[in-house]
Amino acid sequence: MRWTRTLAALVITIAWAGSAALPAPLQEPQPPSPPPRFMVVLDAAHGGNDAGGRLNSGQLENAVNLAVNVRLRSLLGARGIQVVTTREADVSVDLNRRAEIANHAKAEACLILHATETGSGVHLFASSLAPAQPTRFAAWKTAQGAWVTRSLALAGVVNSALTHAGINVTLGRTALPGLDSMTCPAVAVEIGPERGEGNKITAEPDSSDYQAKIATALAAAVLQWRTEAHQP
Repeated sequence: MRWTRTLAALVITIAWAGSAALPAPLQEPQPPSPPPRFMVVLDAAHGGNDAGGRLNSGQLENAVNLAVNVRLRSLLGARGIQVVTTREADVSVDLNRRAEIANHAKAEACLILHATETGSGVHLFASSLAPAQPTRFAAWKTAQGAWVTRSLALAGVVNSALTHAGINVTLGRTALPGLDSMTCPAVAVEIGPERGEGNKITAEPDSSDYQAKIATALAAAVLQWRTEAHQP
């Protein structure tokens, strides 16, 4: 009987020692966390029955806005930024519909693209609405009030990027029906002609090189805005 108990104890000891020597099971590596979502809306103003203004070259504003839209969308997409556009062709899009697109996308930024023959460089406009507290159901035409502080910050980032690129910038605030209904940081970017000494025009808004210069600066601004938005 004593021999049987001794043998059983020996078997248990050997079994315990064997199990202790086994390596711990390998844990499956965890997939990396997806990058934070960052969505930008590009709103090429006018289109379809609404041609907008006309440049000295004869080019219509709606075509210039769309050309810059295509350039900027490509630059942002190449940098991994998700982009939603309000139009991709010469079609009419109601102002309310443009705001609906931006609001549905829950955009981190919306750039409304315009062109003009007046002034110099780029004119940046934020909403003239007074800052307001966010509400569960934002009132149409005044929804931007809850975002205007962030919109002014976005305008500051865009201003810095454009100025760094050597582009003259004029800052302003105005009432814009589409923008005022947006529930996201939003600014209107109006591209005027580039001027040199004596206020002489050196590049029109429909100049391919000028558009590329502005689109590159705007892309840099969006990248900076994304960095600031994702800082803890």
